Amino acid sequence: MNFLITGAAGFLGSSLANHLAREGHQVRGLDDLSTGDPKVLSPDVHFTRGDVNDRPKLWTLLQDVDVVYHLAARVSVPESVLYPRDYNAVNVGGTVALMEAMRDVGVKRVVLASSGAVYGDMVDGSLKESDIPNPRSPYAVSKLSAEYYVRTIGALWNIETVSLRIFNAYGPGQHLPPSHPPVVPHYLKQALRGGTLVAHGDGSQTRDYIYVDDAVSAMVAASTAPSINGLVINVGSGVEVSIKDLIRIVLDVTASQANVVYNTQTSGGVSRMKADLTLAREKLRFIPSIKLEEGLRLTLQRDLRFK
Repeated sequence: MNFLITGAAGFLGSSLANHLAREGHQVRGLDDLSTGDPKVLSPDVHFTRGDVNDRPKLWTLLQDVDVVYHLAARVSVPESVLYPRDYNAVNVGGTVALMEAMRDVGVKRVVLASSGAVYGDMVDGSLKESDIPNPRSPYAVSKLSAEYYVRTIGALWNIETVSLRIFNAYGPGQHLPPSHPPVVPHYLKQALRGGTLVAHGDGSQTRDYIYVDDAVSAMVAASTAPSINGLVINVGSGVEVSIKDLIRIVLDVTASQANVVYNTQTSGGVSRMKADLTLAREKLRFIPSIKLEEGLRLTLQRDLRFK
């Protein structure tokens, strides 16, 4: 098959692109390199540097493409609070530009990488796709808006669409910016270097962490799965882990005696998150296989930054 991946040089995009290339597919990648690194891509991925809002470039890249994976986005919740206009321009505007270009060229399926953040807080049980979204940040709003645009434009122009609400993905190669870094690689780095692991709030807030290989397997399944047009589907581990427990596991797998500080004067964000995977199992045959401790050990083994 022929694929186009936007955001192909990023953490999830590069993992997906390299996987598909290894399977023998023709893979084109687009990325503006604001956070991505093309050196992590296989030579078999045909990479183009560019903006997802550049429709003429999209028209060229979309020729003869069977499926588009749309991962190009800004992804930091704290940064989105500071720069909501930028997040709207990239995450929403870029999605609309892509859908228009797909309509123009005639590409018939798109898989959107959305986020579990669209739900907001979880009250009981686990988060189901039927729950009413309650986004708590401009980032989450932008992802929910992208879902609606994808589904609506797809229905109007006969494009098959599916939005995967990916929860807290982690693994080797995850971007570590100097400000607002993702919690898993940041904690691993601090633990290995004898730094301090700082938790916002009291550490009781929970998240659903999914290893990158599991997330990729769900995305791959979404490219060909039948009867998913117009759906949103959760992609997570289905396991609820508190920040306190994450810290404990990080210290264990790194054999670290690093200090831990709980900053109770700052918000820990939403209090609980866990993906209900019933629909993912039914529609994608998706069963996550890598538990958090194993995933952290694999990250340490495979990520050269932690050697």
